[in-house]
Amino acid sequence: MPLITMDPSSVGSATENLSVALPREAGPTPRRRRRPLTAIRFRTLAIPYLFLAPGVLLFVAAIVYPALQAFRMSFFDWKIVSGAVSDFIGLDNYARAFQDGHFWLSLSNSGIYMLATVPPQIIIGLFIATLLKRKSPSQPLFRVLFYLPVVTSWVVVSLLFKYLFADQGLVNFTLHDFLHLMTSDVSWLSTRGTALVAICALGIWKGIGWSMMIFLAALQGVPQSLEEAATVDGANSWQRFRAVTLPAISPATVFVTVMLVIGGFNVFTSVLLLTGGGPIGSTDVVLSYMYTQAFTYLDFGYGSAIAVILSVIVFALAILQLRLFREQATGEELA
Repeated sequence: MPLITMDPSSVGSATENLSVALPREAGPTPRRRRRPLTAIRFRTLAIPYLFLAPGVLLFVAAIVYPALQAFRMSFFDWKIVSGAVSDFIGLDNYARAFQDGHFWLSLSNSGIYMLATVPPQIIIGLFIATLLKRKSPSQPLFRVLFYLPVVTSWVVVSLLFKYLFADQGLVNFTLHDFLHLMTSDVSWLSTRGTALVAICALGIWKGIGWSMMIFLAALQGVPQSLEEAATVDGANSWQRFRAVTLPAISPATVFVTVMLVIGGFNVFTSVLLLTGGGPIGSTDVVLSYMYTQAFTYLDFGYGSAIAVILSVIVFALAILQLRLFREQATGEELA
């Protein structure tokens, strides 16, 4: 019977393999040694902050410091005269604002402007974006035409609308002389109601192009496969838009809504140039009233208090909208 012999080298290799296969005893995890802070590593870490530094300094100088200074001024009877002492009056400016009927009138005008301009900008902007999503030779031209008011100066378009809504302007000519829809010319900028119509019309016309571009970018990101699957299931155009497109662009809708609400409460230039807050301050918005108090009557303490109140209102509305949209999205996911 032949004997079975094994090569000593094979025995050694088998033993090594067995030792590798056996689990090692668990021991403490070795701690990573901290790399020394060399000059090269310091430069690598510092370069990003050096690039950020100019923007951060500019933000602090142009935004943070003026905001903090305005908040501080709101607690004083601020004197702009050199050498004059500004008396600390605490919350008197805020109490004065809440008891000021004209402040509430300006706040209501800002609310009316926001409610009258935000929904049309969203609806019309989304409608135009849906039309421009389709490929056509004239698509770039229409994009430029609709976006042109956005990049045009507020001063220019405000003066343009002031001439359009003048007593002998194009609006009266079209409605009275051409279409015969009115029996006489309307003095649009001389009463509160008609002046707010002109101001809101300007806000809608100028803001449609901005919301259109945001929605257009969002629509181009909607997966084509989802729309094709809905078409195969027999959904018509409206059903595809409601069940596929709207949920897909909901982040863009939230962004547009929040930004337009903030912009609606910050309306200023159009009011200042169209009506100047008149007649008799009836078309004042919060910012125009703040501007009048601060730079016409030099009551910087009261003007700063109005600015702080407006900032709190806008911030609270933004947080409320984000929370409502988040709860709505959570409810849809659970459903």
